[in-house]
Amino acid sequence: MIVLDKPAGLLAVPGRGPDKQDCLSARAQARWPDALVVHRLDMATSGLVVMARGLEAQRQLSRAFEQRLVHKRYTAMVAGPLHNPVADNGWNTIDLPLTIDWPNRPRSIVSAELGKPSVTRWRLDGPPTGGDTTRLELEPVTGRTHQLRVHLQAIGHPILGDMLYATAEQQARATRLLLHAHHISLPHPPHGDTVHFHSPCPF
Repeated sequence: MIVLDKPAGLLAVPGRGPDKQDCLSARAQARWPDALVVHRLDMATSGLVVMARGLEAQRQLSRAFEQRLVHKRYTAMVAGPLHNPVADNGWNTIDLPLTIDWPNRPRSIVSAELGKPSVTRWRLDGPPTGGDTTRLELEPVTGRTHQLRVHLQAIGHPILGDMLYATAEQQARATRLLLHAHHISLPHPPHGDTVHFHSPCPF
């Protein structure tokens, strides 16, 4: 397998149209022709992405994602002061069902009627700053489209620089979406031992 560190602003996989063919997977496949997509990150998100080397590795890694044997953690800077009510900075849970907002694609929305179960865990990343932003560590339990971004908006703390879910003022406070996939652990194909990878947060 290959573990890549995607910069913000680069597509993970090709988009529609000739101007959207430059992407992380295409760059990887130019160097490793057997590289295959297993998962992806939003274009605006930076951080760790895993690709498989060959079909068998892709099957094993895809199965690990389906069985929730892959654990990812993210760093985010969000708007507003956020206090952790759990002792010793333990994990909090956001449990809100999400679905694609079809009339307003690519946005997603919280929907009790149409949404699929979606769970995000969060805690403070470092001591509170006392300002009007908060640095968080996030752990998605499920993997819905824009899950972290919508869940944080839903609790009143959008990610700074989020062009889809933050207010204009919150967007203007960062030159990019301040969301970075800093850690991933997963069973390594073919031997299955758990391996861990870390990417320092660029903000």
